[in-house]
Amino acid sequence: MTTVESHDGKRLLEQLGASDYGKPPLGCMQCGLCAATCPLGPAMELPPRKLILYAAAGNLEPVLSSPALWMCVACYACSKRCPRGIELTEGLWPALRDAAMQAGIQPPAELQETFQNVLKYGNVLGKSPRQRLDWTKGLDVRVLDLSREPRPVDVLWLVGCYPSYYPRNQVVARAFARILTELGVSWGILGARERSPGECDRMFGEEGLFETLVEQNRELFDKQDFGKLVVLDPHAFRALQSFYPRFGAWYPVQHYTMFLAEHLEQLRPLIVRPVEAVVTYHDNCCVGRRCGCYDPPRELLQLIPGVKLVEMARNRDDSLCCGGGGGGMWLDAHIVAHGGQRLSDERVRQAAASGADTLAVSCPYELSRFEDAAKVTGLEERLKVRDIIELLAESMELGERSVS
Repeated sequence: MTTVESHDGKRLLEQLGASDYGKPPLGCMQCGLCAATCPLGPAMELPPRKLILYAAAGNLEPVLSSPALWMCVACYACSKRCPRGIELTEGLWPALRDAAMQAGIQPPAELQETFQNVLKYGNVLGKSPRQRLDWTKGLDVRVLDLSREPRPVDVLWLVGCYPSYYPRNQVVARAFARILTELGVSWGILGARERSPGECDRMFGEEGLFETLVEQNRELFDKQDFGKLVVLDPHAFRALQSFYPRFGAWYPVQHYTMFLAEHLEQLRPLIVRPVEAVVTYHDNCCVGRRCGCYDPPRELLQLIPGVKLVEMARNRDDSLCCGGGGGGMWLDAHIVAHGGQRLSDERVRQAAASGADTLAVSCPYELSRFEDAAKVTGLEERLKVRDIIELLAESMELGERSVS
């Protein structure tokens, strides 16, 4: 491991203070609210306030070598509640992780593999780009591949890694294609040329890889003629909304719940079949707590006849993270090994306690995380996990109604 000079910690905090990532970390008053609000704070040997304290004192080496450095799952709770407005999630954590890797300290092996997958294949799963269109097999609506047939469209849909490759999410992707077509929206995708936007890479300190992805995606996007970008992944939305403009790459982007909520009146006459279910909605952190988008998902669910919407005890700003954000999708083993818990397990217990029989989500990561958590906690028979898109498609009689 490369030796870290003692003064590097304070310099790093000063550099963050000169950036546009919130208020300067050196203004931390050590109140401990960040540690208290972090769902993994009790397991962290060095919670956020201690990271700042050590770094400000020039004692950076124990910070960079601490397992706690790789435990933040980007839920934004600490940033949201910091009384000094310090941007811990998007500023402090990525900067410290970048410093650790610069010092020769490697992240957990699962993350290293993910980084390599993105660099080599353009997706987090390490799949061939030629398989990106496999989700369209058997689809009964036309899919316009703009990389092969460039033309103006209303919506450039970035399908995402999990919806492109993961069988459970491919069901959601096909349903969304049908919904877009039913709405009469002109839309297209980038096919085999689509690449990950890279939000998780940046949040885990791989700034160089993230910048490479920004440039690759900017080259792709700038060749297209579209009204807006629409994404299924809240993490992709956050990257394109907040991080890309810092590199001069600004594009109009919406998470699909925002986009569909703008089309409520067009959807209303298409929603014809009741879906008898008691549904609770999980507010994901990027679109929810970070961006305050709480009403659109609920408006979509309330549009469906037969759906009774109930709330978990923790919802909206106080929602518990699924544990998959910012690279956490690949860190369950690391977190549990160092005294943390799988947040997805606790969240499905909260969903079941609400009286719901269906947990509605709007993030590709959450489908697999919560379905796995339901099995682990013995709630699989009591609680179905479904994307809002699936519920809408069922009510619109657009096929693939059952959950595989």
